[in-house]
Formats: sequence, C-alpha cells, structure tokens
Amino acid sequence: MKLLTNAILQRLPRLSDIAEDPDPMVQCKFFYPDFHWTWYAIAFDGKDIFFGFVDGDVPELGDFSLRELLSTRGKWGLPIERDLYFTPCRLSELRAKLGR
Repeated sequence: MKLLTNAILQRLPRLSDIAEDPDPMVQCKFFYPDFHWTWYAIAFDGKDIFFGFVDGDVPELGDFSLRELLSTRGKWGLPIERDLYFTPCRLSELRAKLGR
C-alpha cells in the first residue's frame, strides 16, 4: 500500500504553515495492523518529516519520519498501513475521540 497519495500530499500543509494554528487539521492516519502504535499526520516537509499526533506508549505531538514508517514492521512483520477510511478532522476532535 502506498502511504502517501498525490491527493494527501496536496492536502498536507508545510510544517511552517501550521506553526500558529492552535487546532490544526489532522489529514491522515498511519497504523500498525498488528501493534498498538498509530501516527496522525498534520503537516509534512515534502520530503521525509511529518508533524502530528503519535498515539503510542505515551501519546504526544511531535515529528516522525516517512522513511522510518516505511522501514519498520509490527509484531508479526506487517508493514505500517494508511487508514483508507480516516476522515480529516481537527486535532481537538481526534484527541476527544481517543480520550487523549
């Protein structure tokens, strides 16, 4: 599965474009199908680095790497996938939904 489509790349703002937004839009979701970590992308540098919400052992806002997402595997060796049914939403909505 392709993690980033042209449509998603067009929707993802640059990292500098969301610096002043207190409640940015979350554009897409990446997840392990066999592990509990999930990454929600808010912005992208156009090459490798995302800014977003990472829901892992300790939920946090921060940077994560496309290269690392593509190279890592879950418990059963499955690659990270993009949630095809994720609907973009505000970060506050996502956090409320997740209880984070």
